[in-house]
Amino acid sequence: MPRQHFDKLDITILNALCENARTPYLEIARDYGVSGAAVHQRVQRLLASKVIVGSHCELDPSTIGFNVVAYVGLCAKPGTDINELIEAVKEIREISECHIVTGKYDLIVKLHARSNGDILKIVTERMRALPLASTETMVSFRECFKRPLPIEDEK
Repeated sequence: MPRQHFDKLDITILNALCENARTPYLEIARDYGVSGAAVHQRVQRLLASKVIVGSHCELDPSTIGFNVVAYVGLCAKPGTDINELIEAVKEIREISECHIVTGKYDLIVKLHARSNGDILKIVTERMRALPLASTETMVSFRECFKRPLPIEDEK
């Protein structure tokens, strides 16, 4: 898909919605000095062109009991169909992200668990059933930051 180009209103809308997807269109319109209908039309255009692919409710995992985050590098057994492996990984509900990567791993997954013991159980019991040659687990002590990508127009 070719890179999208944005005017100042697009950038304002995207930045506001990335900061808080629940920002009312009228608030964005008031801040930029346009009508709510103009903002609504722009958002619809951004949705139609797949710039905006959705909005979501983000939970703090620790508030629902998931106090530990680990990243696990997965090396598939030779001859494994990567798409079949991905489908099998998808069945482990504590895995929130899965990426095909370059380097020594085939996949890297983000795993949320209630404790280190739960990570051990998931990796040694549930992942053992997958067609994996090896895994490497890296426990995250703390997320330092998370932010949306910068939205600017190149000129």
